Amino acid sequence: MGKIRLLFSSPVLRRVNWHLKRVADQMDRRFFTSLMVGLTVFLSVAASAVWLAETERSLADFGASIYWAVTTVLGQGDASYVSGPIGWSVGWLLGLFGVAIVATITGALVGFVIDFLIKEGQGMGAAGYEDHIVVCGWNSTARDLIKELSSDDYRAQVVLLCDEARNPAGDSVYFVKGDPSDEGDLRRAGIEHAVSAIVCPVDGSKEADMASILTILAIESIQPRVRTVVEVNNPEHVPHFRRANVDEVMVTSKLAAHLLARSALYPGLSELVSDIVSGGEGSELYRVQLPDDCVGKPVDDVSAMLRRNHGATLLGVSRNGHLTTNPSVDFVFEPEDNLIVIAESLGVLSPLENATALSD
Repeated sequence: MGKIRLLFSSPVLRRVNWHLKRVADQMDRRFFTSLMVGLTVFLSVAASAVWLAETERSLADFGASIYWAVTTVLGQGDASYVSGPIGWSVGWLLGLFGVAIVATITGALVGFVIDFLIKEGQGMGAAGYEDHIVVCGWNSTARDLIKELSSDDYRAQVVLLCDEARNPAGDSVYFVKGDPSDEGDLRRAGIEHAVSAIVCPVDGSKEADMASILTILAIESIQPRVRTVVEVNNPEHVPHFRRANVDEVMVTSKLAAHLLARSALYPGLSELVSDIVSGGEGSELYRVQLPDDCVGKPVDDVSAMLRRNHGATLLGVSRNGHLTTNPSVDFVFEPEDNLIVIAESLGVLSPLENATALSD
């Protein structure tokens, strides 16, 4: 049962199902209803004629005649089932009619496959992922963060939603062409099943920030539980983003200015920060759950245990959505606390369950 559930939850099957629904919504239902009714009537008349002329007219013979008529239309009928002029004539008509039926079915299947491939290649499909990250908008920041998220350390499925002619992020990222503030395009990106969304402005203008706010509002209206992280051009716009209920705000220009200033005063800080927040070799930031045996202990004891048992350094504590950096010596841990640590990899932190990397 688990394997069957896993099969039907496949992103590819979800995409095919989405395209089937799209095609079904576009087709003329009255035409296909009339076609199916006409086919049923034609097969019933043909089977009745053969049943009356070629069999002993029992109920079993009527079922066999219907089966023969259907298989003859599909090109698999038994020619020896009929032996008289009426049966031969009906068989010829079914054979001729079957060519048209098979051609129609084959054409419909081929047309659907071609349409599926074209739409997917143009970014007009649906992602079909769950627990993935949606990147809304395209700029240099989006390019670099997608490269970071595509590394083996994160193992996250990434969907890019932007209004570009073709996929600018490469084949490793599923591309959805559209407007990030449009509800339909967000649903095609699977925003209701995503764990987080990263919103990047298309340029450095005020209008780009306003478009990002509209994107945040659209995401919140569809699925408020999705964690939203946004890059902001103008620090003066941060209050507007806060009112839109964004979870994380990143003013990259302000962050870069602070880092440049600190690096000028204290050489080597820029290299240290770059190593911490980038994937690959070196230590990284992680957010992990507090081990049960650390509840009620002071910060110095927990810090020593993390360093001794996991090779990790405690940087901060997240409690009820509030982050405390470098906790004071009288800080005591509570059951729901999360730890912000720096370590070589999650493998070293395997005793700490449900660990997740801090990509934001």
